[in-house]
Amino acid sequence: MSNRSVPISRRQFIRSTSAAAIASTALSSMAIAGANEKVIIGVMGTSRSSNGGNGRGSELAVGFAGQKNAEVAYVCDVDERHMGKAVDAVAAKQSRKPEGVADFRRVIDDPAVDAIVIATPDHWHGPAMIYACAANKHVYVEKPACHNPAEGEMMVAAARKYNRKVQLGTQRRSWPGIVEAMGRIKNGDIGRVLLSHSYYFNNRPTIGRGRAATVPAYLNYNFWQGPAPERGYRDNFLHYHWHWFWHWGTGELGNNGVHYIDLQRWGMGADFPSKISSAGGKYRYDDDQETPDTHNVSFDFGDKTIVWQGRSWMGKTPNDPDFDVGFYGEKGSLLITGGGYAIYDMAGKEVAKGTGAGGDSTHQENFLNAIRSDEKLNAEIEEGVKSTLMCHLGNISHRVGRGLNFDPATRRIKNDPDAMALWSREYRKGWEPKV
Repeated sequence: MSNRSVPISRRQFIRSTSAAAIASTALSSMAIAGANEKVIIGVMGTSRSSNGGNGRGSELAVGFAGQKNAEVAYVCDVDERHMGKAVDAVAAKQSRKPEGVADFRRVIDDPAVDAIVIATPDHWHGPAMIYACAANKHVYVEKPACHNPAEGEMMVAAARKYNRKVQLGTQRRSWPGIVEAMGRIKNGDIGRVLLSHSYYFNNRPTIGRGRAATVPAYLNYNFWQGPAPERGYRDNFLHYHWHWFWHWGTGELGNNGVHYIDLQRWGMGADFPSKISSAGGKYRYDDDQETPDTHNVSFDFGDKTIVWQGRSWMGKTPNDPDFDVGFYGEKGSLLITGGGYAIYDMAGKEVAKGTGAGGDSTHQENFLNAIRSDEKLNAEIEEGVKSTLMCHLGNISHRVGRGLNFDPATRRIKNDPDAMALWSREYRKGWEPKV
């Protein structure tokens, strides 16, 4: 493939998909008419993870290939090396060898494809989901839902306008032990919940100082940039460190904090905070990273508070909490660790315990069942956008250097033009997502 390809505008994209969308509406309804029919899937984004192993998209592709009555027809990636490995991994899991493509439009244009799995960098999540819905595809999109709050609003609007099933990849929503824990909270086992704390710790190395470099022959950097305004290629942000640049990523809060904040919102029955306060910064390394590596964010709801703590330069120590999320109520506490939980009374005595498996399988199965039989999605996009919005608000508070006041009724930051300037972003000309 050529790295000198002409940018593909949103208008060109929509024109190329309009005919396919009409055909897709009829063919998709036939393809998934019954619970035993196959759901045909295309996966977008397969590149490697932070530890150099299989990328999130590759993991999802293999997982969906192993689901009953599902088949991965396409694997899409801008890196020929990773795309080829993902194709082989999926082919080993199902009878059909998927087609490897670099251009997302190839998948959208195929009326036989029922659903798109999006595991790209954050800046692609919202636009790709909107394009897919417009082409009448159901969507499984990785967390965070979007790169900025405005995109989240458009994603919900697109799911409603085109009546598509859209699941966010916050897979803990489908873990049996977590579901049980949330039921215990809702049933009042720890009383009225007033406070929740969550934690994420990692030992990430420095990303160094990047240098301008020639785009590798195996990489379609033009399409990787997609809707983001163009920037020259440098040698230290692909395929993982883009997370730590605001131009493409959402930092550790959006990368991992969203999983825990989603559980905190769920357990506390919280939608939108009224006050947001961020403390921390980028302290550890003198490198190109823009996002904080030490981050503490508090969300006040008037009658309850959610707190998230992230530290990216040192993993969990003996002095850190040995649980992921804690809920504190008038009658006791509930602590979640992995896929299980424990309940303690006010004296700190354990009074109940639950265990459960993790993984992606049950979340993927829920998505497929929703397509086939209208089963309720466990992480429907509107709930996912609410959790992602809290991450954005924490990041915006950090970036403007002050606390935010938020109006849950209008769903806007109050009296702070600098903060609201970060509500949306600029797009490459012709790529502006619209619903």
